[in-house]
Amino acid sequence: VFAALAVLGLGTSGCHREDHDADAGHHAHQPKNGGQLVEVGQHQFNLELLADPASGRLTVWVLDAHADDYVRISAKSLELSIISGGADRPVSAVAVANPASGETVGDTSQFEATADWLKSDSKPNFSGTVRSLVIRGRDFGGLTFQYPSESHASGH
Repeated sequence: VFAALAVLGLGTSGCHREDHDADAGHHAHQPKNGGQLVEVGQHQFNLELLADPASGRLTVWVLDAHADDYVRISAKSLELSIISGGADRPVSAVAVANPASGETVGDTSQFEATADWLKSDSKPNFSGTVRSLVIRGRDFGGLTFQYPSESHASGH
């Protein structure tokens, strides 16, 4: 019975191509960790960014197209160029191992960086570029983002 319900649930939930075409870009996925999603490619993957001003930590997760599942990549770090307070700040978010999920450096979906400048603003606002990002053999380097996004900042 459980298997039948699970199959039924998979068939009726999720994001469908028609949803995206009909909404013309207004369809939004929910971040897994309370951060902000950044679309990677043509609805191929997502990055979720979460800035924590209390600790000065920026966490980046690699997620699938619907932001449902984590996607492990082989990178040991993600190199970002962040513009904050008029300054260009290079940030290296290093791979995080997670014994609970079996993720290791070189096979993980989570990256973290700490930066003192993040602590100076209780509501961080910055733009950035992911300089290099290879997911499943495809290079998505040059990906730009705004944190928070305009829709995220206005509560949408």
